[in-house]
Amino acid sequence: MSNGVKRRDGFIGEKLINVPPKVLEEVKKNEPELFPVYITQIGYFPKASFHYRERRRGCSDNILIYCLQGKGHYILDDKRYEVNSNQFIIIPATDKYMRYWADKDDPWTIYWVHYTGDGIDAFNRALHLSIANGPVLIPFNEKALEIWQYIYQTLEMGYSTENLCNASFCLYHLIATFLFPQKHMQTSRVDDGDIIAKTINSMRDNINKKLTVEAMAASHSLSVSHFSTLFRKATGMPPIDYFIHIKMQKACQLLYNNVSKIRDVATDLGYDDPYYFSRIFKKYIGSSPEQYRLNIKSSA
Repeated sequence: MSNGVKRRDGFIGEKLINVPPKVLEEVKKNEPELFPVYITQIGYFPKASFHYRERRRGCSDNILIYCLQGKGHYILDDKRYEVNSNQFIIIPATDKYMRYWADKDDPWTIYWVHYTGDGIDAFNRALHLSIANGPVLIPFNEKALEIWQYIYQTLEMGYSTENLCNASFCLYHLIATFLFPQKHMQTSRVDDGDIIAKTINSMRDNINKKLTVEAMAASHSLSVSHFSTLFRKATGMPPIDYFIHIKMQKACQLLYNNVSKIRDVATDLGYDDPYYFSRIFKKYIGSSPEQYRLNIKSSA
């Protein structure tokens, strides 16, 4: 642990919504069939230095945490785990002691959701979710970030029954992208109707090239600062970070399908030096390409 001030939230750039319990109780009472599982909290903590949360009596919610960058740790029922980039955890509702925190030297960036319901225990059993399950490594989950953003924007618009129901229905899709990642690797192209969509499509079309923020901004006749602000606001990441994540997502797919040698994967993604590619991959994914492939094989 660190000597810094422990923080539950309050991080620069964070997003956080707590749905009032009274509101949830009311909609459950009026429309119980629509809310077998529902969201109670949702958040995004970027580079969450000194993030720390202790729950001595566990939590009545399921807690889904997706680590996008950096590293974190958690203890659950006296067992300790480390969470790295592009790993997720789902801690099922439990009364067991737990605590989790950001790494001191490389604090995690996380997207997270709390959700529960009257039948949450049966829900967890059906999906084989257990407190014994540790962190799970997956390819960069772009689809989950899109769904998370949509859920967040929906709840930002208010806590009407329609908004809460819409968010809860989308929650199932969000969970599915983590539990069944192979079903969500081939993401559909987004609409070309706006600057961000066009930029992301251009990234996908030029995944084997080296793009610069200057070139991206110029293609839309925008200044670098204005373009970067728009892109970060829409995606939660700087343009180059997003581009690298797309490259690493593609690398994970190639490694997952076991169709290419490491140096060929590097070349396909525009990296002339396979050793440099391996360093970038490890930085973003948390393991070397070779180890990632071995981990995928062992978990298959």
